[in-house]
Amino acid sequence: MIKVVLYSTWGCHLCEQAETVLGNAGITFRVVDIVDDDQLFQQFRLHIPVVAAAESLLYWPFNEIAVLNWANEIKAKDTK
Repeated sequence: MIKVVLYSTWGCHLCEQAETVLGNAGITFRVVDIVDDDQLFQQFRLHIPVVAAAESLLYWPFNEIAVLNWANEIKAKDTK
């Protein structure tokens, strides 16, 4: 199973939508608030929500199908 991170911040309505999309897609993830890390804040402040796994990033907007396709591509690369 891949480890998925959702880069987010408090009060971000798009981030809340992204959490719902990931949950509906059956993706297990952990949320990382970018405000707690200066480097992450600089990298993602204009782009959140962003989903990350295995050095691959998926930027908003995305839906359940896009998330599942993205996750399947990562899993396929991991098995090679």
